[in-house]
Amino acid sequence: MRVSPSETAGNELAAPAAAAAPRPAAAGAAKRKTRSRQAETRLGLVRRARRMNRVLAVAFPDAHCELDFTTPLELAVATILSAQCTDTRVNMTTPALFAAYPDARAYAEANRAELEEYIRPTGFYRNKANSLIGLGQALLADYDGELPHTMEELVRLPGIGRKTANVILGNAFGVPGITVDTHFGRLVRRWGWTTEEDPVKVEYAVGELIERKEWTLLSHRVIFHGRRVCHSRKPACGVCVLAKDCPSYGIGPTDPDTAAALVKGPEAEHLLELVGR
Repeated sequence: MRVSPSETAGNELAAPAAAAAPRPAAAGAAKRKTRSRQAETRLGLVRRARRMNRVLAVAFPDAHCELDFTTPLELAVATILSAQCTDTRVNMTTPALFAAYPDARAYAEANRAELEEYIRPTGFYRNKANSLIGLGQALLADYDGELPHTMEELVRLPGIGRKTANVILGNAFGVPGITVDTHFGRLVRRWGWTTEEDPVKVEYAVGELIERKEWTLLSHRVIFHGRRVCHSRKPACGVCVLAKDCPSYGIGPTDPDTAAALVKGPEAEHLLELVGR
């Protein structure tokens, strides 16, 4: 579907501060209800989703994979380790790991106990060690020690599911992919882009809304926004750049001062400036 919205990114960012202004609560209401919205056509949804993506591009111009890596294999390993672990903790663990295990053969021939000690801080280290050793062995046996760069091949490797494969494809090989992690799924449902819960269904649903060339960067922007602004329990609605397009506006504090205190990350000053704070 070809969509040519007339709004510019600058115009899209001009309104959030006003849109985020607190609204008087109904008498006796215990909780603020989310914003009601007229029935949205398919074309309207596509336009809104793409408009939101453009606004996120202005909000997070440096959005990127927050795992540190220099090779496709390093990214695969880091992504496997990131399961049930923060990117920060993984990045603290991988420098020594990558130095000790520089290639697929090193993982394939690893002493299990020694490998487990390297990755213990990331949690679930026994299962992750199994995946890393199995990954190294599979790469040696089937791909001359190199990581393949198609979805079909990647998901057959130990420790690599569709989400991890999309991370690798998008960030190591430049193949567009949508990474549906906890933040991504939570936000796109909150925005009304989809009601799907299954990550693969979410991936396909969002892929139908956003241009393919944008998929990888969209993933990073949404994840950045989820980590910094649109928190799970208390989103910073009152200072959100997406306020005017978000059907869930009001599930978090709408008072600008209260909301501003919730914004996290090195981009906080920039994000607040965009909404006139």
